[in-house]
Amino acid sequence: MDERKTLDQEVYQAVFAEGEEKASRLRAVREKSEALGARPASIYPLYREMAREFPGFTVPAINLRGMTYDVARALFRTAKRLSVGAVILEIARSEMGYTRQRPLEYAAVVLAAAAREEFPGPVFIQGDHFQANRKAFLAHPEAEKRALKDLIREALSAGFYNIDIDASTLVDLSKETLEEQQRPNYELTAELATYVRSLEPEGITVNLGGEIGEIGGHNSTPEELRAFMEGFNRAFSAGPGLSKISVQTGSSHGGVVLPDGSVAKVQIDFETLRVLSEIARREYGLAGAVQHGASTLPEEYFHVFPEVGCAEIHLATGFQNLIFDHPALPEEFRQKIYRYLKENLRKEWQEGWTESQFLYKTRKKAFGIFKRDWWDLPQGVKGPILETLEETFEKIFRALRVTETLERVQTLCG
Repeated sequence: MDERKTLDQEVYQAVFAEGEEKASRLRAVREKSEALGARPASIYPLYREMAREFPGFTVPAINLRGMTYDVARALFRTAKRLSVGAVILEIARSEMGYTRQRPLEYAAVVLAAAAREEFPGPVFIQGDHFQANRKAFLAHPEAEKRALKDLIREALSAGFYNIDIDASTLVDLSKETLEEQQRPNYELTAELATYVRSLEPEGITVNLGGEIGEIGGHNSTPEELRAFMEGFNRAFSAGPGLSKISVQTGSSHGGVVLPDGSVAKVQIDFETLRVLSEIARREYGLAGAVQHGASTLPEEYFHVFPEVGCAEIHLATGFQNLIFDHPALPEEFRQKIYRYLKENLRKEWQEGWTESQFLYKTRKKAFGIFKRDWWDLPQGVKGPILETLEETFEKIFRALRVTETLERVQTLCG
């Protein structure tokens, strides 16, 4: 039997094993995938080139929350067909918890999907929002730092060679000056960046990102960007610094859900994104600004991101919505999930929310709670969903202009 095809069963057995057997199986899957040509890599060389001259495309960073192996295979099939090399697969600190995917599992599954589809490019796996929990940090700062450092170590050993540090939760708006407001942010970002540089594998420069304003707050300003970057550059001296900076331009994670369950139209301030990307490149040698929380945007907006010089865009909830709302998903299964959420997560039902709003906000957690159920859906169900996902990936890749980037990425990033 083709050893690529045997990955299907090996991945499944590894994901649903327990304890040390699970870790051992996942390591074996990763090693086999790498032997078959699926190589984890840092996108740093491409971002260094992007800092010198914007190449006219925006890199999509896609969070995979459920049916990860199947969805990753669909993504790599599409990327291979369109010669896409500039694409990142990522998972956030919070997502690792509610989707029940630790770094080793996520990396092994993604690499196996790339090997299974014979994707020829390097595979960029990213730790998204390695975020400081504000409440935990203020109560026990050293403990929260240790938790973040432990996660960084775990992620690096798994093959995450791209990490977004997010200490924007610590910005203190009660302070009078922007420098004082951003100080907790840039100091922790510098400390964690130094820790990454102390651990990165030989021959690899991990691509690092920072963030200046928690997504969902007020729009970022040039003055905030400069306050953060000036402070970071003073505090950091352990090698190459940040390659990109995440900013707020009017979006929110997951989108804004209306009482009827529909998602409100997002108003992105593209001029802010253009100005901040230009300052990031011209003044600080970064690849540009990063846009979060944009997957629920109407499709007609995506082509604007490369036009305004946006370096990277993070996409998650839109794919989740596609899966949950797809007509091929059995209604019985969907209602089974919703009944569980209403019975077991009722404490998360905020005052004033309709049932539709509650379900929209909490259903992401069903990817972890019903993880095996999602993986075990019959092909007759998964097939149409994955076909629609491939069509969506293609539209996004074309709009962001990352088609025909594979050769360039292979040359730069190995």
